Amino acid sequence: MRVVLAEDLFLLRQGLIQLLEAYEFEIAAALSSGEGLAEAIATHRPDIAILDVRLPPTFTTEGLREALRARRLVPGLPILVLSQHVEQMYARELLADGTGGIGYLLKDSVFDDEQFIDAIRRVAKGGTAMDPAVVSQLMASRARDEPLDALTARERNVLELMAQGCSNTAIAQRLVVTDGAIAKHISNIFTKLMLTQDGDNNRRVLAVLAYLNS
Repeated sequence: MRVVLAEDLFLLRQGLIQLLEAYEFEIAAALSSGEGLAEAIATHRPDIAILDVRLPPTFTTEGLREALRARRLVPGLPILVLSQHVEQMYARELLADGTGGIGYLLKDSVFDDEQFIDAIRRVAKGGTAMDPAVVSQLMASRARDEPLDALTARERNVLELMAQGCSNTAIAQRLVVTDGAIAKHISNIFTKLMLTQDGDNNRRVLAVLAYLNS
């Protein structure tokens, strides 16, 4: 799996390179700033881009702005944001694109290499990997508009856990119910959000995006 990486901190960038290579990822490019990031992605066409939000030269939202530009150059590009900050405006714009896998993890919350690698692979396959703290911040500021108002409290709980990247089994364990009950809740969510039969994986991503961007 080919990766383009953008991280300004030398030690962290080198650590990520070593970790990814240990799991047999190919580092197509590793940048220390936002300059040239979109062009590197367009040139190398990676399976996923992993990037920080705040990169040189501005140290503001350079990473996310370049990610949005990269998405225009490479539609559907899977992107995993790895940052210490939640930039709500640009995060929502990135999520609103609606194509390709999306992940947003906080550096302080990544404690396990296998969990981190699993998140990368999930996003590369078109799924989502959202840090619970990111979900909470995005949800705190969103308006609760239809059709999400049609969801029950339990369906909202299920959808929030879906947004965190939990599988049906993991959701069932968290809510102390059966896998069958979760499958029924998810089916109801798809129906209420008017998501047609395009494959559960695709509908799952669309449901999460609708939840985070409404």
